[in-house]
Amino acid sequence: MNTLSDSLLFLVVALPFLGAVLAPLSIILLDRWGTIAIALFPAAALAILFQQSAQVQDRVAILFGFDWIPSFGVRFSFRLDGLSFGFAFLILFIGALVVLYSGGYMPKGARRGRFLLFIMLFMGAMLGLVLADDLVTLFVFWELTSIASFLLIGFDHEREAARRGAIQALVITGGGGLALLAGLVLIRESTGLSSMTQLIDAPDALRVGTSYVPILLLVLTGAFTKSAQMPLHVWLPNAMEAPTPVSAYLHSATMVKAGIYLLMRTFPMLGGTDLWSTILPVFGGITLVVGATLALRQSDIKLMLAYTTVASLGLLVMLIGIGTPLAIEAAVLYLFAHSLAKACLFMVAGSIDHGAGTRDIRALGGLAGKMPVTFVCALLGAAAMGGLPPLFGFLAKEEVYAATATADPIGFVTTAAALVGNALMFAVALQVAIRPFVGPLPSGLRRAHETHVLIWIGPLVLGIIGLLAAIFSVTTHQFISNPMSPPDPSGALAVDIALGFHWGPALILSIATVVLGAVLFWRAARARATIAGWLTRIGWGPDRGFDQFMRGLVQVSYKVTIALQPGLLDVYMRVTLAVIVGTVWVTMVWTNSLPSWPGMPHLFFYEWAVIGIIVIGVLVVVLAASRLTAVVSLGIQGLAVALLFMLLGAPDLSFTQFMVEVLSVSILALVMTRLRLMPADKRPWRDMGAEAALSVAGGLGLALFLLAIVQRPFDTAVTDFYERYSYTIAHGRNIVNVILVDFRGVDTMGEIAVVLTTGAAILALVRIRAAKPDARHSRKRRRRAGELQA
Repeated sequence: MNTLSDSLLFLVVALPFLGAVLAPLSIILLDRWGTIAIALFPAAALAILFQQSAQVQDRVAILFGFDWIPSFGVRFSFRLDGLSFGFAFLILFIGALVVLYSGGYMPKGARRGRFLLFIMLFMGAMLGLVLADDLVTLFVFWELTSIASFLLIGFDHEREAARRGAIQALVITGGGGLALLAGLVLIRESTGLSSMTQLIDAPDALRVGTSYVPILLLVLTGAFTKSAQMPLHVWLPNAMEAPTPVSAYLHSATMVKAGIYLLMRTFPMLGGTDLWSTILPVFGGITLVVGATLALRQSDIKLMLAYTTVASLGLLVMLIGIGTPLAIEAAVLYLFAHSLAKACLFMVAGSIDHGAGTRDIRALGGLAGKMPVTFVCALLGAAAMGGLPPLFGFLAKEEVYAATATADPIGFVTTAAALVGNALMFAVALQVAIRPFVGPLPSGLRRAHETHVLIWIGPLVLGIIGLLAAIFSVTTHQFISNPMSPPDPSGALAVDIALGFHWGPALILSIATVVLGAVLFWRAARARATIAGWLTRIGWGPDRGFDQFMRGLVQVSYKVTIALQPGLLDVYMRVTLAVIVGTVWVTMVWTNSLPSWPGMPHLFFYEWAVIGIIVIGVLVVVLAASRLTAVVSLGIQGLAVALLFMLLGAPDLSFTQFMVEVLSVSILALVMTRLRLMPADKRPWRDMGAEAALSVAGGLGLALFLLAIVQRPFDTAVTDFYERYSYTIAHGRNIVNVILVDFRGVDTMGEIAVVLTTGAAILALVRIRAAKPDARHSRKRRRRAGELQA
């Protein structure tokens, strides 16, 4: 690629963030026209993206980026191929409509500007995620989506429910992000590959490695938390506390699709194994059925749609888990159809709430005459969600049943799950599209009205696109479906399904879905009551479990803080030393790095004498009767070490050691004389046993650690460097001096500053005089003297 193309593709990623920066100012200056101006940013990015569609259709990956942290091999790099192109199209297209929708839905003023800032940040984060090539870049944008969603879900932060929903989403998806980070690090460490392109070019690198199982579990944890798989789904319904434009965007093209994208992206590297083909269909099937059942239980339109999103995500995970080419194609078609339908229906829910003042399905009715455009949008969205012809959802549902209906037990179970889940979701879609608009108009809705054009234009466009995408399915497959699907080995187009009569198991199952969904819609009130009774008998659920987890986390954190940070210096010292000692011992034992017992070295008599002085100094410290004597005796070991350096021919090092030791002992002695401490430690030996054991373990552990280091082969690379360049570069023959003055000049200057500061502190301690008697005590003494004189 040339530089101009690179710049344009970088602009695709940068435009949403640029729009986020300009959003508040544009709303202040231009009001609703400012909203339209901000919507031009994703529209421009989409236009640039489509300039690359020819290469994407030819399955030519476009790579662009630059070195970010070269020393660690990290690049800020991106990959545009069929999969990322399809997701980026949905993000930018639906994002532009959501921005326009926000201009009519959100109130005027600073709140709208702040809201658009967060939405555009969300858009940029999700766009960067699906385009990211480098693993570190992927994780950065992954976490940025969690932060942006936290800001959006908690946008109405004055309400406790909004704050709780935001925190819940951040905790669950943030925890999954940490698991994903661990998985990405493990991928890099086990394979040496650091980008999606490298992993795609070596698809078996992960499956054949010994780290496959932990990598798979960590990646699935990240994907399942983001895409709300049972029992980690609870954050998604509670995210409905966000304004409706957030719900429309989050459920259709952004955060919940991040996990689906990750599973599709890693399928060539992690899929095709028994573990993959077991975990994903099980979790996906359960999420599909339970999510659709809970959707039918709700009466708030947004909550009904939220739980159908959970169900749809479960269906997508189940299809990716099945992993056949037909199943992946079905997942691609369903992903596209669900994104259009769900964005449309959420915007319809917001329009109903905005025009009628309520979202409760039981309080709505007769709005078709008051809100005709919204009614049309609702019908188009519900037909797409229910998979009715001639909408694109019909093609997706046909392909889903074609992928699951296989003549084996697994195919029977997955088909049954798909049939039940789709029927329940169709019943919910019918409720959203029909209940609010037909029947008598309640007296409380006499003032209901059609909403602003910016509110209904988005769902209308999405509904029409869902219709046109099916009618012109060849074009849709050319730009979206085929590039996102696995290539066909024969070279033919992988996806060629079109509107028409396709008699077979898929059509029979589609008819059964419609019939069962219509029956459930007819008996929706009884079904809602029955499901509510089941949930009441069950009682506990993951949402309550999250609250219990958070309360337990706070309580445990409080107790740990009280235990480790009670405000006592001796506790801090014990904890710090215990961590150090434990780290040393665990590391050596775990890695089998304990040193071998050294042979007895040949020492001269004066060297033995120095060792004897060190031992005597240790005994004096331990047996000293007062603290001051023990502190002063500490200097014996340091002075003996300085003497040993001198005997071994290092007078400069010996002098440094001598000065440091004298300085340390002087400071400690002066501090001891100025503090109000007991002259001696009067505790009985049984109370000092823990400290004595910790001290012995620390000394022995550090001694073994140093001994292990000494027994390792000596690497002379640094020594050779200084010998070679000390004279030629620094023009000094004393290598130690050259290191201190030239190679480590800044570090040495810092050490000198520390010494000067310490000297100043010593001088301050020396000049402290005895404090003057307390004035109150002086008055008492004078009064006492007066009494004696009297």
